[in-house]
Amino acid sequence: MEREEALTLLKSHLKSENLVNHSLAVEAIMRGLAERLGQDVEQFGLAGLLHDIDLDQVGGDMFRHSLWGGEILEENGLDTAVVYAVKAHNDIHGLERLSLLDKCLWASDPASGFITAAALIRPDKSLAEVQLKSLKKRFKEARFAAGASREQMASCIELGLELDEFLTIALDSMKKIASQLDL
Repeated sequence: MEREEALTLLKSHLKSENLVNHSLAVEAIMRGLAERLGQDVEQFGLAGLLHDIDLDQVGGDMFRHSLWGGEILEENGLDTAVVYAVKAHNDIHGLERLSLLDKCLWASDPASGFITAAALIRPDKSLAEVQLKSLKKRFKEARFAAGASREQMASCIELGLELDEFLTIALDSMKKIASQLDL
């Protein structure tokens, strides 16, 4: 599946602008990680873009989330690696994260929200001036962006990346598409 087709598919399932922006941010982070790790940028990007495709349909039912998304992706011909990564990113199903793709998606999902929160507390509500130093400080504050799992982000060590490098890749990747994210 080409990226534009995937974006159309995503927007046909997600109506929330915030969820679409989150998906775009995770896609950007995944692409940045793929470049750094010498992986398939398109495949990683698709996994990031489509990982929450079912959230509007399942509402708050986390027991259905990602399984339904996996079905949507299978029906639309996405490769099995992307489908599995999408299913495995929801920890509630207990699926082991086996590949770099799975592990990158697991770490990237909360990083998107964490970095967005760091931008939104700034007076200009922009990513432009967010720096690694402030992210590291906020990372230690459990109440800041409390829904962004520090454990998941710290799992970047399984990718062979220290937290500083992971956060730098994520931040730089999101900055590249800041205008699309309204940040």
